[in-house]
Amino acid sequence: MRDESLRFLKGLLSAPGTSGHEVAPAGVWRDQASSFAAVRGDSMGNSFATLNEGGSPRVMLSGHVDEIGVVVTHVDDQGLVHFKGVGGWDPQVLVGQRIRLQTRSGEVRGVIGKKAIHLMEAEDRKKVSDIKTLWIDVGAKDADEAREMVRVGDVGVIDQEILDLPNDRLAARSLDNRTGAFVVLEALRLLSEKSGASAEVTAVASVQEEIGANGARSSAFGLDPDAAIAVDVTHATDVPGASKNENGDHSLGSGPVITRASTLSPIISDGLMDAADRGEISYSIEADAGRTGTDADAIHFSRAGVASGLVSVPNRYMHSPNEVVQLDDLENAARLIADYIGSLDADTDFVR
Repeated sequence: MRDESLRFLKGLLSAPGTSGHEVAPAGVWRDQASSFAAVRGDSMGNSFATLNEGGSPRVMLSGHVDEIGVVVTHVDDQGLVHFKGVGGWDPQVLVGQRIRLQTRSGEVRGVIGKKAIHLMEAEDRKKVSDIKTLWIDVGAKDADEAREMVRVGDVGVIDQEILDLPNDRLAARSLDNRTGAFVVLEALRLLSEKSGASAEVTAVASVQEEIGANGARSSAFGLDPDAAIAVDVTHATDVPGASKNENGDHSLGSGPVITRASTLSPIISDGLMDAADRGEISYSIEADAGRTGTDADAIHFSRAGVASGLVSVPNRYMHSPNEVVQLDDLENAARLIADYIGSLDADTDFVR
């Protein structure tokens, strides 16, 4: 991966952006996009970068920029901070983690606490943790000090640094789905370097996906595209316990994953596979019988319906502080999308 793209990716991953509070990563994304596209935002926090305005067909690319996190619900009389999860947490992952809370006075760091195993009854030691039995310790000596530091409604993310692994693999807390936000903008950059493109293409860093794909829904309504491609992560099945029979065969380094599903346009899915074959881009196929669990679900329902496709990147340990991807999978996903869109012209028909 080129150095500038890697710096952009790591900037996105480092910025805290719980669902509904995506200002920091959105700023990183917009700054990067402004060098080659027309950029704007909206009242929800979605970010848009457009190439070839007025072209045909109109294509939307969507990768959500939010991440799962926590929100403060109460500060108790001992100065301990209680919270709920924002998005789909496995509470076991949260035990013992460090947290970065975004507050009106800046960032406050704390640690997630739990009753020590020595203090538990034998039966309690067998039980899995629940978020309501955990708390955040921000080091306050009492309730008054804690309430000066944080307020109910403040949000936070896991405090975890990016880790570069061998074989161009990378571990980080927010690869779901800064990966998608990165890929759609990289695809747009590649298109900007080509001449003669017919399509108007808008890349969207959508918000609030982890709580209902809200940003993709509003963006699609506003853009009213002829076609759309959502980009997200999918489960890498090259780890113990991941069923290839149920989820398909997707390994790190095997390339982008193209989904075929009841809610997706076969015209786009087939077109993506054809583009991959022409470009000699390795890929795998994922099948969904119904909803895909991505922005594509919201987009294809917009207005009178939008022909939609889905490209994913294999991701290990999803919704954890240490998700893992391989960088060339991201690069090849962006190249695949750019090649496919470059093949479209004003006569391309998405009606079926």
